[in-house]
Amino acid sequence: MSDLDSYERPDAVVLTKLERLVERLSDEVSQWRHRALKAESDLKAAKGKGKGKGASGPEVLEARQRVVDLEVENQALRQRIEAAKTKVQTMSGRLAFLERASEDGAA
Repeated sequence: MSDLDSYERPDAVVLTKLERLVERLSDEVSQWRHRALKAESDLKAAKGKGKGKGASGPEVLEARQRVVDLEVENQALRQRIEAAKTKVQTMSGRLAFLERASEDGAA
């Protein structure tokens, strides 16, 4: 077995981490989309129920609290996305550095 057979790319570890991060981010976006579609469906159903009569006090308070809860959750998710973007940029920079180092070493 020669040295070439056992060669492992120096960026393989970083690339694997980046792939995992992108997969998790994709899963999270999918979950957000699912929640958004459910919220839209719930809103349409609530609007349908309210036709012809006004919403009662407890229903309005529950809906307002739900909106507040969702806004808080959205803010937390935005922060997580920004943190993930920063990690992706950092890993991308590392990957570029490793690729340059690998090219320089090969030359």
